[in-house]
Amino acid sequence: MSAKIAIVGSGPAGCYTAQALLKRAPEAEVDLIDALPVPYGLVRYGVAADHQGTKGVTRQFDRLFTRQGARFFGNLRIGQDLSLADLRQAYDAVVLATGLGADLRLGIEGDDLPGVIGAARLTRALYEHPDAAGLPDLGAHPVVIGTGNVAIDILRLLAKTPAELHGSDLGPGPTAWLAGQGIRQITVLGRSAAEAARFSPVMVKELGELSRIDIQVQNPAADPEEALNRAAAASHGPLPVVFRFATRPLTLAPRPEGLALTVETPEGRDQIAATSVITAIGFDCDGALDRAGLLAEAEAGAVSGQGRLYTAGWFRTGPTGALPQCREEGQALAARLLAEVTPDPARPGRARLADLPGVVDFDHWAQIDAHERAEAAPDRCRRKLARRDELLRPALSQNA
Repeated sequence: MSAKIAIVGSGPAGCYTAQALLKRAPEAEVDLIDALPVPYGLVRYGVAADHQGTKGVTRQFDRLFTRQGARFFGNLRIGQDLSLADLRQAYDAVVLATGLGADLRLGIEGDDLPGVIGAARLTRALYEHPDAAGLPDLGAHPVVIGTGNVAIDILRLLAKTPAELHGSDLGPGPTAWLAGQGIRQITVLGRSAAEAARFSPVMVKELGELSRIDIQVQNPAADPEEALNRAAAASHGPLPVVFRFATRPLTLAPRPEGLALTVETPEGRDQIAATSVITAIGFDCDGALDRAGLLAEAEAGAVSGQGRLYTAGWFRTGPTGALPQCREEGQALAARLLAEVTPDPARPGRARLADLPGVVDFDHWAQIDAHERAEAAPDRCRRKLARRDELLRPALSQNA
């Protein structure tokens, strides 16, 4: 008897879990559900537009739907189009892998002022998420708070020349926005010492290879061979990028040309003039689901009359870990789920979703994918459809 399993969220956590489930139980009925009309979540809308090698993981995810029997149900919002309770009654198990779509707040006075921009908000707009707000004006001197890989992604894109964006999937609107910002200096703040910064050395090396950048480091790591020190020594471009470590934000206040950021450093308090402040300090739940309550319920185990509830990816762990960790966690979750779930032949599974209005399938995504690739500019790998109504338009390949 085959288990019926619904995975809410078709980003890397959901896809790796589905992959592991179908490898262990090829006969299982595994369905991936997404609020967006397209799959792959964080890979499409979170991985940087110029990191196409990382985005290539979608080719193996495609095989879930083309070879392994998984089904995609897109444009289906759990909690709006179908309740989570109804979904759990229909399936033997439900895995919540919806990620974290909101920005963590700085938690200081003035962190809600105009000109304070969260990394999730900014990258959604840059990567043309259909629900994104417009791209903001950063001004001549943006300040980035955070020294993780998301901060480095943003910094790299802001510093790249048009030629260095060749081969990316950055759309014409974001490309024009980048060209028009007129940035003259970028300051990057980290609360920790340089030795404790969380960015990948590979990402920093890539940053140092940009033609336009001039990396300067205040309170650097002592080791001259440390990645950021080496990148600073190798960079000699016209755009200053100043890293300030051991610098803790205290308050934000408005000023005529933007924002005044008061910080605490080992030398005492200082004030930084910024035209905008980009916060890249982590992500939070967007409130579409009661994350805290659902995590507790999943931990508690089986509930009478409902399929077992599981959580995966950032929804479970918070914003930590890269794709290899998602794969490992997906494998562990699949083993646990299949050991704990007893299939119930009375559950309808995907038949419950069959007649819901507006739902799209993987064939629809294949049409969108072909259309976007066919419409790509010569220096781009695709041209994303950015609006939900465009993504829902049928038979796109016939209109290419």
